[in-house]
Amino acid sequence: MSLRGVGVDELFERARNGDRRAVGRLLTLVERAGADADRLTALAHPHVGNAHVIGITGPPGAGKSTLVGQFVAEAAARGKHPAVLAVDPSSPLTGGAILGDRIRIDQNETDAFVRSVATRGHSGGLALSVPGSVRVFDAAGYDPVIIETVGVGQVEVDVTATADTTVVVANPGTGDAVQANKAGLLEVADVFVVNKADRPGADDVRRDLELMLDLSHATGADARSGGLRTPIVMTDSLEGKGIPELWDAVSAHLEHLVATDELAARRALRTRAEVRSRVEAALSKRLDEAMAAPSAAEVLARCEGREIAPTEAAGAIVDDVLG
Repeated sequence: MSLRGVGVDELFERARNGDRRAVGRLLTLVERAGADADRLTALAHPHVGNAHVIGITGPPGAGKSTLVGQFVAEAAARGKHPAVLAVDPSSPLTGGAILGDRIRIDQNETDAFVRSVATRGHSGGLALSVPGSVRVFDAAGYDPVIIETVGVGQVEVDVTATADTTVVVANPGTGDAVQANKAGLLEVADVFVVNKADRPGADDVRRDLELMLDLSHATGADARSGGLRTPIVMTDSLEGKGIPELWDAVSAHLEHLVATDELAARRALRTRAEVRSRVEAALSKRLDEAMAAPSAAEVLARCEGREIAPTEAAGAIVDDVLG
Protein backbone atom coordinates (compact mmCIF):
# COMPACT_ATOMS: atom_id res chain seq x y z
CA MET A 1 0.00 0.00 0.00
CA SER A 2 1.35 3.41 -0.96
CA LEU A 3 2.05 5.89 1.80
CA ARG A 4 1.93 8.84 -0.57
CA GLY A 5 -0.27 11.57 0.87
CA VAL A 6 -0.59 9.93 4.27
CA GLY A 7 -0.45 12.49 7.09
CA VAL A 8 2.01 12.51 9.97
CA ASP A 9 -0.58 11.37 12.52
CA GLU A 10 -1.57 8.32 10.50
CA LEU A 11 2.05 7.50 9.67
CA PHE A 12 2.84 7.57 13.37
CA GLU A 13 -0.01 5.23 14.22
CA ARG A 14 1.08 2.83 11.49
CA ALA A 15 4.64 2.92 12.79
CA ARG A 16 3.39 2.16 16.29
CA ASN A 17 1.57 -0.86 14.85
CA GLY A 18 4.71 -2.30 13.25
CA ASP A 19 4.65 -0.80 9.74
CA ARG A 20 8.34 -0.58 8.78
CA ARG A 21 7.64 1.59 5.73
CA ALA A 22 5.87 4.11 7.94
CA VAL A 23 8.92 4.15 10.24
CA GLY A 24 11.11 4.89 7.23
CA ARG A 25 8.87 7.75 6.13
CA LEU A 26 8.92 9.24 9.62
CA LEU A 27 12.72 9.10 9.73
CA THR A 28 12.79 10.96 6.41
CA LEU A 29 10.53 13.65 7.88
CA VAL A 30 12.90 14.00 10.83
CA GLU A 31 15.88 14.49 8.52
CA ARG A 32 14.03 17.11 6.46
CA ALA A 33 12.94 19.04 9.58
CA GLY A 34 10.12 21.55 9.38
CA ALA A 35 6.50 21.57 10.56
CA ASP A 36 5.90 17.84 9.99
CA ALA A 37 8.99 16.96 12.03
CA ASP A 38 7.79 19.24 14.83
CA ARG A 39 4.37 17.57 14.78
CA LEU A 40 6.05 14.16 14.91
CA THR A 41 8.08 15.23 17.94
CA ALA A 42 4.86 16.18 19.75
CA LEU A 43 3.25 12.84 18.86
CA ALA A 44 6.22 10.65 19.78
CA HIS A 45 7.52 12.32 22.93
CA PRO A 46 4.90 10.84 25.31
CA HIS A 47 5.75 7.33 24.07
CA VAL A 48 9.53 7.30 24.54
CA GLY A 49 11.76 6.12 27.37
CA ASN A 50 11.45 2.38 26.82
CA ALA A 51 14.45 1.74 24.57
CA HIS A 52 18.01 1.27 25.80
CA VAL A 53 20.01 3.70 23.65
CA ILE A 54 23.54 2.41 23.07
CA GLY A 55 26.22 4.56 21.46
CA ILE A 56 29.17 2.85 19.80
CA THR A 57 32.13 5.03 18.88
CA GLY A 58 35.79 4.65 18.08
CA PRO A 59 38.37 5.51 15.43
CA PRO A 60 38.12 4.50 11.76
CA GLY A 61 39.32 0.97 11.19
CA ALA A 62 38.40 -0.27 14.66
CA GLY A 63 35.80 -2.60 13.15
CA LYS A 64 32.75 -0.81 14.57
CA SER A 65 30.39 -1.68 11.73
CA THR A 66 31.15 -5.41 11.84
CA LEU A 67 30.92 -5.32 15.62
CA VAL A 68 27.52 -3.59 15.43
CA GLY A 69 26.32 -6.22 12.99
CA GLN A 70 27.26 -9.01 15.38
CA PHE A 71 25.77 -7.13 18.32
CA VAL A 72 22.48 -6.71 16.46
CA ALA A 73 22.39 -10.44 15.74
CA GLU A 74 23.02 -11.14 19.43
CA ALA A 75 20.20 -8.79 20.43
CA ALA A 76 17.80 -10.51 18.04
CA ALA A 77 18.84 -13.93 19.33
CA ARG A 78 17.94 -12.76 22.83
CA GLY A 79 14.44 -11.80 21.77
CA LYS A 80 15.07 -8.09 21.30
CA HIS A 81 13.83 -5.86 18.49
CA PRO A 82 16.90 -3.75 17.64
CA ALA A 83 17.33 -0.70 15.46
CA VAL A 84 20.55 0.88 14.24
CA LEU A 85 21.23 4.50 13.38
CA ALA A 86 24.52 4.51 11.49
CA VAL A 87 25.93 8.03 11.17
CA ASP A 88 27.91 8.01 7.92
CA PRO A 89 30.16 10.57 6.27
CA SER A 90 28.28 12.78 3.83
CA SER A 91 28.71 12.10 0.13
CA PRO A 92 30.67 15.00 -1.43
CA LEU A 93 28.32 14.85 -4.44
CA THR A 94 24.84 14.40 -2.99
CA GLY A 95 25.25 15.20 0.70
CA GLY A 96 23.69 11.83 1.51
CA ALA A 97 25.01 8.98 3.63
CA ILE A 98 27.50 6.59 2.05
CA LEU A 99 25.61 3.62 3.58
CA GLY A 100 28.61 1.40 4.25
CA ASP A 101 27.27 0.40 7.64
CA ARG A 102 23.95 -0.78 6.24
CA ILE A 103 25.74 -3.04 3.77
CA ARG A 104 27.56 -4.82 6.59
CA ILE A 105 24.72 -5.00 9.08
CA ASP A 106 22.09 -6.25 6.65
CA GLN A 107 24.08 -9.42 6.18
CA ASN A 108 22.64 -10.58 9.48
CA GLU A 109 19.29 -12.28 9.03
CA THR A 110 17.35 -10.25 11.58
CA ASP A 111 14.37 -7.93 11.44
CA ALA A 112 16.50 -5.05 12.71
CA PHE A 113 15.75 -1.66 11.22
CA VAL A 114 18.97 -0.10 9.93
CA ARG A 115 19.08 3.54 8.93
CA SER A 116 22.09 5.47 7.67
CA VAL A 117 22.13 9.23 8.11
CA ALA A 118 24.63 11.73 6.78
CA THR A 119 26.69 13.95 9.06
CA ARG A 120 26.36 16.84 6.58
CA GLY A 121 29.45 18.36 8.10
CA HIS A 122 27.93 18.72 11.54
CA SER A 123 30.59 19.26 14.18
CA GLY A 124 31.33 16.06 16.08
CA GLY A 125 29.98 13.79 13.36
CA LEU A 126 26.50 13.36 14.84
CA ALA A 127 23.74 14.61 12.55
CA LEU A 128 21.30 17.09 14.05
CA SER A 129 18.48 14.64 13.30
CA VAL A 130 19.84 11.91 15.58
CA PRO A 131 17.72 12.72 18.68
CA GLY A 132 14.56 12.81 16.55
CA SER A 133 15.42 9.54 14.83
CA VAL A 134 16.04 7.83 18.17
CA ARG A 135 12.65 9.11 19.32
CA VAL A 136 10.94 7.53 16.30
CA PHE A 137 12.59 4.16 16.90
CA ASP A 138 11.75 4.26 20.61
CA ALA A 139 8.11 5.17 20.05
CA ALA A 140 7.80 2.46 17.37
CA GLY A 141 8.87 -0.21 19.86
CA TYR A 142 12.49 -0.83 18.88
CA ASP A 143 14.84 -1.82 21.72
CA PRO A 144 17.77 -1.43 21.88
CA VAL A 145 18.48 1.54 19.64
CA ILE A 146 22.13 1.51 18.60
CA ILE A 147 23.91 4.63 17.36
CA GLU A 148 27.19 4.10 15.54
CA THR A 149 29.19 7.26 14.97
CA VAL A 150 31.24 7.95 11.90
CA GLY A 151 34.57 8.17 13.73
CA VAL A 152 36.20 10.55 11.27
CA GLY A 153 39.32 12.23 12.64
CA GLN A 154 39.42 12.43 16.43
CA VAL A 155 37.38 9.77 18.20
CA GLU A 156 33.99 11.29 18.86
CA VAL A 157 32.39 11.97 22.21
CA ASP A 158 29.16 13.61 21.06
CA VAL A 159 27.45 10.22 21.15
CA THR A 160 27.43 10.35 24.95
CA ALA A 161 24.89 13.16 24.81
CA THR A 162 22.45 10.87 22.99
CA ALA A 163 23.10 7.47 24.58
CA ASP A 164 22.32 5.74 27.86
CA THR A 165 25.38 3.51 27.50
CA THR A 166 28.50 4.44 25.55
CA VAL A 167 30.74 1.71 24.11
CA VAL A 168 34.22 2.81 23.00
CA VAL A 169 35.96 0.48 20.54
CA ALA A 170 39.75 0.24 20.22
CA ASN A 171 41.96 -2.18 18.32
CA PRO A 172 45.62 -3.21 18.57
CA GLY A 173 48.49 -1.65 16.70
CA THR A 174 47.11 1.87 16.37
CA GLY A 175 47.64 3.45 19.79
CA ASP A 176 43.88 3.65 20.26
CA ALA A 177 44.05 3.35 24.04
CA VAL A 178 46.26 6.42 24.30
CA GLN A 179 44.15 8.30 21.75
CA ALA A 180 41.00 7.44 23.67
CA ASN A 181 42.50 8.96 26.79
CA LYS A 182 43.67 12.09 24.94
CA ALA A 183 40.23 12.56 23.39
CA GLY A 184 38.51 12.41 26.78
CA LEU A 185 36.81 9.09 26.11
CA LEU A 186 38.11 7.59 29.32
CA GLU A 187 35.62 9.77 31.18
CA VAL A 188 32.65 9.01 28.93
CA ALA A 189 33.12 5.31 28.15
CA ASP A 190 30.76 2.97 30.00
CA VAL A 191 32.18 -0.13 28.30
CA PHE A 192 35.51 -0.55 26.51
CA VAL A 193 35.90 -3.04 23.68
CA VAL A 194 39.26 -4.23 22.41
CA ASN A 195 38.26 -5.52 18.98
CA LYS A 196 40.37 -7.71 16.70
CA ALA A 197 41.54 -9.45 19.86
CA ASP A 198 43.14 -12.22 17.80
CA ARG A 199 45.83 -9.81 16.59
CA PRO A 200 49.19 -9.23 18.26
CA GLY A 201 49.11 -6.35 20.69
CA ALA A 202 45.51 -6.81 21.85
CA ASP A 203 46.63 -7.69 25.37
CA ASP A 204 48.81 -4.58 25.38
CA VAL A 205 45.80 -2.41 24.57
CA ARG A 206 43.87 -4.01 27.41
CA ARG A 207 46.77 -3.41 29.79
CA ASP A 208 47.00 0.24 28.76
CA LEU A 209 43.28 0.71 29.35
CA GLU A 210 43.51 -1.00 32.76
CA LEU A 211 46.33 1.33 33.77
CA MET A 212 44.38 4.36 32.64
CA LEU A 213 41.33 3.18 34.56
CA ASP A 214 43.46 2.69 37.67
CA LEU A 215 44.77 6.24 37.34
CA SER A 216 41.26 7.56 36.73
CA HIS A 217 40.05 5.90 39.92
CA ALA A 218 42.96 7.27 41.92
CA THR A 219 42.29 10.83 40.78
CA GLY A 220 38.51 10.62 41.11
CA ALA A 221 37.99 11.20 37.40
CA ASP A 222 35.67 8.20 37.16
CA ALA A 223 32.94 9.80 39.29
CA ARG A 224 30.57 9.71 36.32
CA SER A 225 30.39 5.92 36.54
CA GLY A 226 29.05 6.02 40.08
CA GLY A 227 31.77 3.71 41.36
CA LEU A 228 31.24 1.05 38.67
CA ARG A 229 34.56 0.19 37.09
CA THR A 230 34.39 0.38 33.31
CA PRO A 231 34.58 -3.18 31.97
CA ILE A 232 36.93 -4.12 29.13
CA VAL A 233 35.61 -6.74 26.72
CA MET A 234 37.84 -8.55 24.23
CA THR A 235 36.12 -9.29 20.91
CA ASP A 236 36.80 -10.66 17.45
CA SER A 237 33.85 -9.32 15.49
CA LEU A 238 34.69 -11.24 12.32
CA GLU A 239 34.38 -14.52 14.19
CA GLY A 240 31.68 -13.34 16.60
CA LYS A 241 33.87 -14.03 19.62
CA GLY A 242 33.21 -11.99 22.75
CA ILE A 243 29.85 -10.67 21.51
CA PRO A 244 27.77 -12.42 24.22
CA GLU A 245 30.17 -10.99 26.82
CA LEU A 246 29.72 -7.54 25.31
CA TRP A 247 25.94 -7.91 25.52
CA ASP A 248 26.23 -8.94 29.17
CA ALA A 249 28.46 -5.94 29.96
CA VAL A 250 26.07 -3.50 28.28
CA SER A 251 23.07 -5.07 30.03
CA ALA A 252 24.85 -4.92 33.40
CA HIS A 253 25.51 -1.23 32.86
CA LEU A 254 21.81 -0.61 32.19
CA GLU A 255 20.92 -2.44 35.40
CA HIS A 256 23.42 -0.25 37.26
CA LEU A 257 21.89 2.91 35.78
CA VAL A 258 18.40 1.86 36.84
CA ALA A 259 19.47 0.81 40.35
CA THR A 260 21.25 4.11 41.01
CA ASP A 261 18.64 6.36 39.31
CA GLU A 262 21.42 7.47 36.95
CA LEU A 263 19.34 6.47 33.93
CA ALA A 264 16.68 9.06 34.73
CA ALA A 265 19.36 11.67 35.39
CA ARG A 266 21.11 11.03 32.06
CA ARG A 267 17.85 11.18 30.15
CA ALA A 268 16.86 14.43 31.86
CA LEU A 269 20.17 15.98 30.80
CA ARG A 270 19.59 14.68 27.29
CA THR A 271 16.16 16.31 27.15
CA ARG A 272 17.56 19.62 28.36
CA ALA A 273 20.37 19.44 25.82
CA GLU A 274 17.91 18.90 22.97
CA VAL A 275 15.71 21.77 24.12
CA ARG A 276 18.77 24.02 24.31
CA SER A 277 19.84 22.96 20.80
CA ARG A 278 16.40 23.80 19.46
CA VAL A 279 16.42 27.17 21.19
CA GLU A 280 19.86 27.92 19.75
CA ALA A 281 18.67 26.92 16.28
CA ALA A 282 15.63 29.20 16.56
CA LEU A 283 17.74 32.11 17.79
CA SER A 284 20.29 31.51 15.04
CA LYS A 285 17.55 31.70 12.43
CA ARG A 286 16.21 34.89 13.96
CA LEU A 287 19.75 36.35 14.03
CA ASP A 288 20.20 35.60 10.34
CA GLU A 289 16.97 37.44 9.62
CA ALA A 290 17.99 40.38 11.79
CA MET A 291 21.42 40.65 10.16
CA ALA A 292 19.75 40.81 6.74
CA ALA A 293 17.38 43.62 7.77
CA PRO A 294 17.96 47.23 6.62
CA SER A 295 18.26 48.38 10.24
CA ALA A 296 21.21 46.03 10.77
CA ALA A 297 22.85 47.26 7.58
CA GLU A 298 22.65 50.81 8.91
CA VAL A 299 24.12 49.78 12.28
CA LEU A 300 26.93 47.88 10.59
CA ALA A 301 27.71 50.82 8.32
CA ARG A 302 27.99 53.13 11.31
CA CYS A 303 30.29 50.64 12.99
CA GLU A 304 32.44 50.31 9.88
CA GLY A 305 32.64 54.12 9.77
CA ARG A 306 33.80 54.12 13.40
CA GLU A 307 30.77 56.12 14.56
CA ILE A 308 29.89 53.40 17.08
CA ALA A 309 31.90 50.59 18.62
CA PRO A 310 31.36 46.91 17.75
CA THR A 311 29.92 46.39 21.24
CA GLU A 312 27.24 49.02 20.59
CA ALA A 313 26.48 47.56 17.16
CA ALA A 314 26.14 44.07 18.62
CA GLY A 315 23.90 45.36 21.40
CA ALA A 316 21.60 47.07 18.91
CA ILE A 317 21.25 43.89 16.84
CA VAL A 318 20.69 41.74 19.94
CA ASP A 319 17.94 44.13 21.03
CA ASP A 320 16.34 43.64 17.62
CA VAL A 321 16.59 39.85 17.87
CA LEU A 322 15.18 39.69 21.40
CA GLY A 323 12.61 42.35 20.72
